[in-house]
Amino acid sequence: MNMALDLATWACLAGGGFFCVVSGVGLIRMPDFYTRMHAASLIETLGAGLILLGLLLQAGFTLIGAKLVMIGLLIFFAGPTATHALAKAALVRGLKPRLAAQEDVSSKR
Repeated sequence: MNMALDLATWACLAGGGFFCVVSGVGLIRMPDFYTRMHAASLIETLGAGLILLGLLLQAGFTLIGAKLVMIGLLIFFAGPTATHALAKAALVRGLKPRLAAQEDVSSKR
């Protein structure tokens, strides 16, 4: 049982680390604000969520586990809400998304 718990923990930690690295590379490589913001929200929700789940598996039913659950709930609810508010504010401010049709027109000039 202990070996299975350790394997599940390592799988969650490795998966969370993988998503954090991929999203970090996405922050550098993506062309505009909205796609970069999407990559940042993946770090927040998926990467941190998997890492917290791996830590929760090791903590068990303790006070530390309860704290990890609270942090996870905060990230789960506040992260996407903040990302949506930021995207909405950028759109209201007039920042247009970079679309494929605009990219094709500008590359032919």
